[in-house]
Amino acid sequence: MKIAVIGAGAMGSIYASFLAQNNNEVIAIDLWEEHLDAIRENGLRVSGFSGDNTVKNIKVSNNIEDAKGCELFIIATKAAGVGSVASKLSPITSNDSVILTIQNGLGAGERIASYMPTDNILLGVAQGFGASMVGPGHAHHNNMSMIRIGEMNGGITQRLEKLVKVWCDAGFNAKAFEDIEQLIWEKFVCNVAWSGSCSIFRKTLGEVMNNEHMFNIAKGCALEAKKMGDLKRVNFTFDDTVNYITEFGKKLLNSKPSMLQDVESKRLSEIDAINGMVVTLGIQNNIETPFNTAVSSIIKAQEADY
Repeated sequence: MKIAVIGAGAMGSIYASFLAQNNNEVIAIDLWEEHLDAIRENGLRVSGFSGDNTVKNIKVSNNIEDAKGCELFIIATKAAGVGSVASKLSPITSNDSVILTIQNGLGAGERIASYMPTDNILLGVAQGFGASMVGPGHAHHNNMSMIRIGEMNGGITQRLEKLVKVWCDAGFNAKAFEDIEQLIWEKFVCNVAWSGSCSIFRKTLGEVMNNEHMFNIAKGCALEAKKMGDLKRVNFTFDDTVNYITEFGKKLLNSKPSMLQDVESKRLSEIDAINGMVVTLGIQNNIETPFNTAVSSIIKAQEADY
């Protein structure tokens, strides 16, 4: 299959590496020139949970138009970049193209829908990866749980099952879900809990969990997010939110969320799509969200100095 991975950061690099090793024709699109140069010269290295492998058959480009003709477009950018990518994808995709967007936070599908019909849009959830960039041309992951995929408009379709097989054949634990919104919201609750708290304290998940006061911030953020999901009648598979985020955190004790990696590198984060989204939903429903409001304000204040 001809596949374009748009956004070759830590997660995008992992996707590109695994998919390219299974005889797919992969092109990685990114604006980080040092990263692209390193892949051109030495291949793309991915180390960590799955071993240490370097793949040399991945094409790279900083121009999304070079992805024209691909059958599958995987959008792996930050949440804020999805709309821009979709606006550029619209002219180069066909009625047979499949677009899979995998982001943290909420609203990626809706951002794409502003530029094209939703018929060919699928949504993905990457669970338990803990990925980071070691340097140009080298990504690392601490774990690799599951890639969960579903049709944006719901249901199990033939193309969804075919796409899941592509991921499974490449070495991922992938599964099709009829109600992908449920999975997106369940990951969102975890993102809200750990991304904000780890970032304001600049600690790993394990360090936050081991500090009563820090953990209280994470729990407060998660409970507010769960409340917003309940208002939207999300069919959560759990009732005990604190236990849910705790069990999630135990699997990634040494991990730094991508938001913390952004804070440490003085890059703009996905705060608006994660903790900030809880604040936005709270305002819309006239419900106070003190934990997420405080966390969002701290991160936004830090970003103002970049």
